[in-house]
Amino acid sequence: MKGRSFIALLVCLVLPSFAIAADSADVATAPPAPAPVDILTLKDGGILYGEVIEMTDGVLYLKTGDSPDKVFKVKWGEISKLALTHPLPFHLKEGTVLVGTAEAGKEGFLLLRVASLAEPITIPLESVASVNPLVQPPVIFIGAVTAGISTASGNTNFQNASFLLDLTGRSEKLRLLLNGRYVYNENNNQLAARNARGTIKLDFFFTKRFYAFTSAYFEQDTFQDLNLRTALATGPGYQFIDQGDFSSPYFKDMTLSGEFGVSYFNEDFKNLADQSSVRGRGSFRFNWPMFDERIVIYHFDEFFPSFQNSQDYYLTMDQGIRLKLIEGFVANFQFTYRYNNKPPAGVQSTDTLYLITFGYNFDTTRKR
Repeated sequence: MKGRSFIALLVCLVLPSFAIAADSADVATAPPAPAPVDILTLKDGGILYGEVIEMTDGVLYLKTGDSPDKVFKVKWGEISKLALTHPLPFHLKEGTVLVGTAEAGKEGFLLLRVASLAEPITIPLESVASVNPLVQPPVIFIGAVTAGISTASGNTNFQNASFLLDLTGRSEKLRLLLNGRYVYNENNNQLAARNARGTIKLDFFFTKRFYAFTSAYFEQDTFQDLNLRTALATGPGYQFIDQGDFSSPYFKDMTLSGEFGVSYFNEDFKNLADQSSVRGRGSFRFNWPMFDERIVIYHFDEFFPSFQNSQDYYLTMDQGIRLKLIEGFVANFQFTYRYNNKPPAGVQSTDTLYLITFGYNFDTTRKR
């Protein structure tokens, strides 16, 4: 009897412990509460749920839980109510910036809760210029610096060096372009190649597309008997494609510009007679970054036709592909072509150059 009483007492003491442990396990394994979502009520009665990313240029971008990688676009004018669960900056048309969450007010209005204010502020939806816009720095720099070096001694003696620079600085109205190349080759202590070229160009934008440019082109080539080729030019240009023109992730960063103007063209030779003339200058510049700049295809040419003789022109052209290796480090493969339709005596018309270089690619544009 005493044994049975002891067993009963033991069961009474142990069972509550198992129950408490089971309750603790249930609490520990309970799934977390779902994150709050933003709610958009449309004028046609539809309701959308998700996370508001931003609203710029009259378009709101909403990321949904079902497909977080896909962003839906909703016109701001089609929204009647907005409830925002996470604080974002609201830029009003009159210049004020308020950071806070939002509750759905009456149709066409929202109640903005700002941490520093005790009561919410009622704001008409039409008075909001943007929500959480991506504010860019006043000047953006995009470009790459790459170089290739090789050397050998012993049975074989050679030294190769190449350097490439491509830099663009852009503000709201101005754009600065620096493009340069230097190539040196020595084989068995004999100079085999030495040439350099560079372009400095400044663009002033009158509108988003139209601009005026002024540029200076410089080139030296020992094996063309060329001390210095100079072209000073100015004229109009047009931005055919700019970043953001396409919504596709494959084309959104593509750019294409073209220009044509007048130039003063001068060639200073070592042994031959110097030449100078008034020429035109035409140029196209194409840049196509893809897959978050993992691949960049580019092209840049400058064309100088003579006004006095249509058969006299000079063309230089760089095109290539740049591949991201890790972080900002890249491998660059470039083909350079130069053609002079009226070369001096003893100088060939065509020069081609293939370069493989490694370096660093940089972009100060702010991205989400």
